[in-house]
Amino acid sequence: MKFSCHVQTRISDYRIAKDLEDWGYDACWFPDTQMMWSDCYATMALAAQCTSKIHIGTGVAITGTRIAPTTAAAISSINVLAPGRTFLGIGTGHTAMRVMGQDPMPVKEFREYLRVVRTMLQGENVDYTYRDKTTEISWQHHGGGFRNTFDPIPIYVAANGPLALRAAGAYGDGLMSIFNEQPDVMRANLELVKAGAEKVGRKLDDSYHTVSLCHAVVLRPGEKLTDRRVVEVAGSWVVTALHFVYEVWRYTQDDSVIPPYMRNVWQQYLDRVAHMPLPEDKKHQMLHEGHCSYYAAAERDLLTPEMIEGTCIIGGPSEVAERIRAAGRAGLKEVSLLPPLMHLRDVAREFAQKVMPLI
Repeated sequence: MKFSCHVQTRISDYRIAKDLEDWGYDACWFPDTQMMWSDCYATMALAAQCTSKIHIGTGVAITGTRIAPTTAAAISSINVLAPGRTFLGIGTGHTAMRVMGQDPMPVKEFREYLRVVRTMLQGENVDYTYRDKTTEISWQHHGGGFRNTFDPIPIYVAANGPLALRAAGAYGDGLMSIFNEQPDVMRANLELVKAGAEKVGRKLDDSYHTVSLCHAVVLRPGEKLTDRRVVEVAGSWVVTALHFVYEVWRYTQDDSVIPPYMRNVWQQYLDRVAHMPLPEDKKHQMLHEGHCSYYAAAERDLLTPEMIEGTCIIGGPSEVAERIRAAGRAGLKEVSLLPPLMHLRDVAREFAQKVMPLI
């Protein structure tokens, strides 16, 4: 099992990658979300310069905000600075596009985007369509040091829905999903990934990577789920999961997407959305308030023990370790934590000291 952290992409704190490296983490993921944090590629360039072992990549790159050749150029530039330890996490932009009031990239376009990026990162020419005009494009060579497509850059596709999961099998070197640490979810996701691979003639082997974007709360002796420290450490991830499910529900109106542990607070959350002090066409500006960094004060009552237990890997060190081992038996290969901004270092250090040695 590998361990990593998704971090809030703050360019002034790029040395977080060095801290994670020193604590024994395998990778540091830098999210790409323009309305919230710093530019991920600028931050990764700095992080690459201050590290030597830890893998560095996008967590995840957003296809709707950059054309495919731009993404290929950006990540292959980072690969010059961190050769052989650069990866590309990539997704349709479920949150990054929603906070702009826009939709994520449709999966048909996403598949084409992945095809172009994958081909370019192999150093090959590729047919590329831009504004309905299709041309063959090729890298221009001006000497060394501009990009690195010789050391492989694995592509880890962020996917949760069936069509995106099949795209991950068709074009990805790995899958990154939320809730993958739940064995039933991991197995179901892998079936769809394998189906997508088979449809394009790929046969996935043991090198295919699987990652769960998640959060772990390591309880200290005597702690309860209602204790202040536990709520503070869990809070940002709990509401992030709630926001994710709400966005799915809002577009599908399918109550079956609401997990059982959310149902007791669901109407309360709908009431909060209804009373947001913005007109309907601007509510996207508040729906993801604090996303992955903190929880909004107005959402504190939603942080129930059931919500914490349902969204987080929680327990004493041995209990958390066993949950992760069970996920590994179901096919998970990497656990990637996303702690709240204020507690990032404390949570990451404690997990490295108390849980990682047990797995």
